[in-house]
Amino acid sequence: MAERGGTMAGMITIANDKLPQNLLSYIAFRIAFLDTMERISWTLQFESQDDDRFGFLTEVPFLRSVPPHVQLDVLATTWWKHISDDEFEGDLVDEAVVYAACELAARLVEEEPAVVQRFMERGPLAASLTVDHDLAAELRALHLKLSNDGDFLLIGQFSDLPPVEAGRLKQKFGFDDSRAESMFDLLGRWHLSPNLASRTEYLLTPEEGNRSFEVMRDKMTGSWQKS
Repeated sequence: MAERGGTMAGMITIANDKLPQNLLSYIAFRIAFLDTMERISWTLQFESQDDDRFGFLTEVPFLRSVPPHVQLDVLATTWWKHISDDEFEGDLVDEAVVYAACELAARLVEEEPAVVQRFMERGPLAASLTVDHDLAAELRALHLKLSNDGDFLLIGQFSDLPPVEAGRLKQKFGFDDSRAESMFDLLGRWHLSPNLASRTEYLLTPEEGNRSFEVMRDKMTGSWQKS
């Protein structure tokens, strides 16, 4: 990975732009992953599983009901595409993941800098950084510089409208219903991918990856038993 603002040739394309493989993308994804994982651990510790509407993807209103462990599963997939030697064209879920990770990370930098510092201290990549408003601005700029249309933010609004009105607005904004299928599919997911740990390379340490899988498995089991 390059230095904080420098770039390498990113392997995932968002709209027409490649997401830069730099320290900023690592910071955004790592903070989003660890913050969500920590909240999952809290719900297990205090046996509070009634409200699972938390996690980094709640930054996208349409995806607020996605279970937290599934949120981390898709984050790991987007990260794997990002660091892969192969090229991937990001779908709407990938766009939502990048947006949500950057927005959550920026807000935590502003509101809980000590937590951010703790998250970054023991990661697989060296990240000596000043946690300040400049970093928050750079994290937001990371997704704002991508030339997507923000369709992942419009889906929820269209769903609340009568079909005729929704169709008119979709045509006005050039909304592609076929791209939205991945977002609807995500709402119905529950199980974890079997190769989760391998998709967090360079994002988590091996110990963090194994521990995360155990915590998510416990969360799934506890939720299933309670339902």
